[in-house]
Amino acid sequence: MTKTNNQYTLSMIDKAEDTNVNQWVYQVLRRSLMCGEIRPGIALTIRGLADKLEVSPMPVREALHKLASQAAVEVKDNRRVMVPLISPPKFKALYELRILLETHAAEQALPHIDDQGLNELMRLDSLVDAAYAAGDKMQGSLSNQAFHRYLYGCNPIQVSLPMIESLWLQLGPFVRIGLSKLEMYYANDRHQEALQAIRNNDAVQLKQAIEADIRDGISLIKDVDQIYQELQK
Repeated sequence: MTKTNNQYTLSMIDKAEDTNVNQWVYQVLRRSLMCGEIRPGIALTIRGLADKLEVSPMPVREALHKLASQAAVEVKDNRRVMVPLISPPKFKALYELRILLETHAAEQALPHIDDQGLNELMRLDSLVDAAYAAGDKMQGSLSNQAFHRYLYGCNPIQVSLPMIESLWLQLGPFVRIGLSKLEMYYANDRHQEALQAIRNNDAVQLKQAIEADIRDGISLIKDVDQIYQELQK
């Protein structure tokens, strides 16, 4: 379920019984940013977000400060926040860091992926395909993240995933705009290449598939400079 106004959308999450309000507000805002529902450059207010989420301003303020510490938003003053713009050089730098971290995470996870894990990755990949086939880019993005998150999380000694998700947070709003401009779909299914590498227990092949998957995402954003200029208007 989503909640919208004329400027942005919030991707809502059902509140679990063991989740307090502060945690829930953070999860909703984090998810909305990660899948690009809130566009860069749009000013948000704590009161406006609180009204939309039907909570007091305090949990919104705490969630935004936490997101600011992760470079996902910029707090302009006590009442306004904004998703920061990403310049083309920074965009490239963040993606190169994604490649370093995610290929490493995949390699470290490989020895821990059993048949059950492989089956779950296959299921998650089918959700990605179904979402994009239905034209649902938001769900496609979230499902793609779920595939990668599960893959890297197979490593029980997990230290890189929080850093990877921080990059997803920073890139999410910008990438969503790029996805709206896509003129083609992925010519090669890199997830299938990754799954085959797992079946082969081939770390090199797996790293190549993950890197190719990330680079395909960059190449399909036709003109990063143009998007950046549009956001500055």
